[in-house]
Amino acid sequence: MENPAEEKLPLTAHLEELRKRLIRVMVVLGIGFGVCYTFKNWSFQVITRPLVEVLPQHSSLIYTGLPEAFFIHMKIAFFASLFLTSPYTLFQIWKFISPGLYAKEKKYVIPFVISSTLLFVGGVLFGYFIALPPAFKFFVSFSTDALKPMVSFREYLGLTLKFLLAFGLSFELPVFMFFLTKLGIVDAAVLARQRRYAILVIFIAAAVLTPSPDVLSQILMAVPLMLLYEVSIGVAKFAGRKKVQEHDEESDSHGQ
Repeated sequence: MENPAEEKLPLTAHLEELRKRLIRVMVVLGIGFGVCYTFKNWSFQVITRPLVEVLPQHSSLIYTGLPEAFFIHMKIAFFASLFLTSPYTLFQIWKFISPGLYAKEKKYVIPFVISSTLLFVGGVLFGYFIALPPAFKFFVSFSTDALKPMVSFREYLGLTLKFLLAFGLSFELPVFMFFLTKLGIVDAAVLARQRRYAILVIFIAAAVLTPSPDVLSQILMAVPLMLLYEVSIGVAKFAGRKKVQEHDEESDSHGQ
């Protein structure tokens, strides 16, 4: 069986294919943006809930420029659309790279889209419901009668989105390891041997990515990452077995 990647296409064909995929993603993203902006007030309540629930009485979020509130709602709608349309975006990414794969490798498209979406959404939800509330509670705990928090929503939104994005991407670790194994860059044995170093890196990453310096927030991020690392070892074992099986089948077909 020939590898489709060996059927060389001119650079202009690749660029045209990329342009087509990007246009489709942008159109769907734009539609999603329009829908999300329609529900901007509900989205605002959702994104501010982790902080509002721990703010002292009579405290509120503020904005300091006349157009700031408008652009805040635009930004929320954009990121909500990015979140909701992520399965379609992942599907278009796969369709762009799939011509360079073997036919048997293209069967991973549905598992890739589903698993990537579920892990990303799971990471965002974990960060939103589990990690953010204690982090914001820690920050607000420094308020006193003489020191009241008046939080700029622009700063709050930037911090929250970075935090949730970090959780969403970090939860993609098993998918990332699967493809590294398929490419022969890592294997389950290497991952298992490097576990102690991986744990050290995970705690360093948690200390950098969490929005507060308290130990609880760092643990809340590090623990699921360690569990995902163990899952990644299992995924790498599965990918390794599949790779050996496919190699044996290919050898048998050549032998015949």
